Amino acid sequence: MRTINDTLLRAARGEKTDYTPVWYMRQAGRSQPEYREIKEKYSLEEITMQPELCAYVTRLPVEQYDVDAAILYKDIVTPLPGMGIDVKIKAGVGPVISNPIRSAADVEKLGEFNAKEHTPYVLETIKILTEEQLNVPLIGFGGAPFTLASYMIEGGPSRNYAKTKSFMVSQPQAWFALMDKLGDMIIADITAQVAAGAKAIQIFDSWVGALNVEDYRVFIKPVMTRIFGELRQLNVPLIQFGVGASHLVNEWHELPIDVVGLDWRLPIREAEARGVTKAVQGNLDPTLLLADWNVIEARAKDIIDQGIAHEGGHIFNLGHGVFPEVDPAVLKRLTTFIHEYSREAKAKK
Repeated sequence: MRTINDTLLRAARGEKTDYTPVWYMRQAGRSQPEYREIKEKYSLEEITMQPELCAYVTRLPVEQYDVDAAILYKDIVTPLPGMGIDVKIKAGVGPVISNPIRSAADVEKLGEFNAKEHTPYVLETIKILTEEQLNVPLIGFGGAPFTLASYMIEGGPSRNYAKTKSFMVSQPQAWFALMDKLGDMIIADITAQVAAGAKAIQIFDSWVGALNVEDYRVFIKPVMTRIFGELRQLNVPLIQFGVGASHLVNEWHELPIDVVGLDWRLPIREAEARGVTKAVQGNLDPTLLLADWNVIEARAKDIIDQGIAHEGGHIFNLGHGVFPEVDPAVLKRLTTFIHEYSREAKAKK
């Protein structure tokens, strides 16, 4: 029987830990030479459809950096073809959709997602990792309704989400129907990931920061409350994360989640001052990984100190994903520093 390091799971639940656990968004991927070699042969979709290869990509950063969790390698749009969305991930662009949502009729046409039928390779990857390979928890994940809808309506990445927000306010009935269908898909997808062996879940609402608080409360919060309310029954830690969404942290804190993810714009102590008492995750600016080590160490130390002072618990992470230019040796050194410094600081507390 393999022994699993559950430090991250305990921190996510607000329990005391001997040190601050850490994982990095996009830890599996572009900054790793082994990954770049694989990408010369296979696309992201092709990697995710080969469970053994996908498992290798997922576990590689755990072996290289000694992080406290693996994050499943796939994309947030992976389930969308199961609903009838024709999506391709184009290098240097992101998800591109050839049949975007434009009307209530388009929403009505969307099919029902079934993980065993539409993404069996994802479930097989999870089983390989959790039953055979990992000694740390596997974090499963999904995209949130607003972020997925933004790709589906815009047809791809956007800078201002004009079509999405216009659809939201001018066709509210169709919008809420879309939220319901995406909510059903996310619940089905995440439920299947947990059944396959995922031990924690992160929901990426990457672009929801484009909305103001009032629009979030009206158009997004009801479906997020339903999604997390359903997922609570799975009895795994639930993490919410978005970029440029510091104005929404109180709204997130009210959701039935365990961990509030912070990007680099909002210090942990300020989130706490705003009333965030749940565990937090974050939040080193990923660009700082390209700076001199003394800068990285000083910033990391400050974040660790704030996290230790936060009674709700803390998981160290970046404020967004690892850049391709980052030296893997820096991530290894940072992980070691986080573990050693936090262990000493907690012992003194």
